[in-house]
Amino acid sequence: MKRRLTYAQAADELPEGVTESWLRRHIKRLPHTKIGRVVYFTDADLERIDALFHHEPSTGPLAVTATAPSAGAHPLSHLRPLPGRGSALART
Repeated sequence: MKRRLTYAQAADELPEGVTESWLRRHIKRLPHTKIGRVVYFTDADLERIDALFHHEPSTGPLAVTATAPSAGAHPLSHLRPLPGRGSALART
């Protein structure tokens, strides 16, 4: 039998930052099961919600690079600090 989770239980299962109120506000865009007035989330629904809203950076210093770091280098040595706020605003 599939687990049926309420809003509160689903919020606990999803990554930190997802609250019960967020689920309620966005229910029209989220996969869920509704029986009468009662809304349930299955494990498959939670996996789909996580996949829908998970984003990896594609550009910038935190983007996943195609080249692997050299064998002796630190795994995060390719990362560079972001520019300061003042320098970013001055360029615009």
